[in-house]
Amino acid sequence: MADAVITGGLHRVETVMGIPVGIDVRDDGIDPAALDRAFAHLHAADDAFSPYRAASDVRRLDAGTLAPPDARPEVRAVLARCERLRRATGGWFDVRATGRLDPSGFVKGWAVDGAVAVLRAAGARNLCVHAGGDVRVLGDRAPGRPWRIGVQHPRERDRVAAVLHAPPDGLAVATSGAYERGAHIVDPRTGRPPSGVLSVTVAGPELGTADAYATAAFAMGSDAPAWTATLGPYAALTILAPGRVLSTPGMDALRAA
Repeated sequence: MADAVITGGLHRVETVMGIPVGIDVRDDGIDPAALDRAFAHLHAADDAFSPYRAASDVRRLDAGTLAPPDARPEVRAVLARCERLRRATGGWFDVRATGRLDPSGFVKGWAVDGAVAVLRAAGARNLCVHAGGDVRVLGDRAPGRPWRIGVQHPRERDRVAAVLHAPPDGLAVATSGAYERGAHIVDPRTGRPPSGVLSVTVAGPELGTADAYATAAFAMGSDAPAWTATLGPYAALTILAPGRVLSTPGMDALRAA
């Protein structure tokens, strides 16, 4: 979760995608309608991509009642991006890992990235959007005070495993694990939950990609640390089942800043 010392600006929390989503804009003078537009984008993403809504494009595609060419343009674009991520992760990120079509491992972050784009277009430069453990920040929480993002410990809800200090040009942080929604991430090869890992946190410039990478790494189980060391601008922190914490140099830099 991101640091939250509220001093002016715009602030709102709504339930979207079944989770509380908060927007915190620290700039003064931003039209409050920008929050309406940002949340409208998030709700529209839920309408199109939810694997639980019978009328969503994703449910209808999965049921065969909607032909892929007839899906909304954004749905086609997201599924194409998910396919590229599947190839880039060697199949570990797979929208059909559970047997049904479910792009949630990318869509939540993608939707937040879109909400941030809406807010930036309205002039916001210092903001935080958080959605069920995934966070995107930009600028500072107060003049000269960077955003700090706590990574929840997977075994102790009142303890953080690390605190990340975001640079002024922004940071996206996504965590995958079994402690929020249970064993919802599976190994695509076996269809069973992975073993040997408690959580994986990935930080970088884009939340959708960070979300997909964290999902893929968690699915890998104890093999995750070796793979996350290859992710270039994306840093990672992995907590293995015995409680051992491993992090890439980029993540160490964010923790020490």
